[in-house]
Amino acid sequence: MRILLFLLCLPGVAMAGDFSLLDGDAALSREEVLSLTATQRVEFYEGGVSHYSVGGAYSYTYAGGGTAFGRFQVGSDGVVCVDFRNGRHRCDQFVHSHGRVVMITEDGQRFPIRP
Repeated sequence: MRILLFLLCLPGVAMAGDFSLLDGDAALSREEVLSLTATQRVEFYEGGVSHYSVGGAYSYTYAGGGTAFGRFQVGSDGVVCVDFRNGRHRCDQFVHSHGRVVMITEDGQRFPIRP
C-alpha cells in the first residue's frame, strides 16, 4: 500500500518546477526575485498581498480578509517555494511579461503584480 501511494505521488514530484510560460515571458533571475521579495510587500491586482520577511517568514493576506502564514525560500533558479503552517506547499515563478511582473503558480494561474 505504501509503495502504491509513493508511486502515485511521483508524477506530482516530477512536475514540480514546470511552469506554463507564454510567449513573451522571461523568468526573473534569483537576484531579481531576491530584490523583489526584499521590498517585503508584493501587492497583486486582485487585492491580495504577500509579505516576505528577511528571516524567511511569509504571509499572504487575502483581498477579502484572512491571512495564511508560512516560510519561504528562493531557489537557485529564482522559484519561490512556500511551506504553509497548515501543511500545504506551493512554488511560484516570477516572470517579466509584456511590461509587467507576473507571478505564475505551478498549476498555471497568473497573478500580475502592482508596480
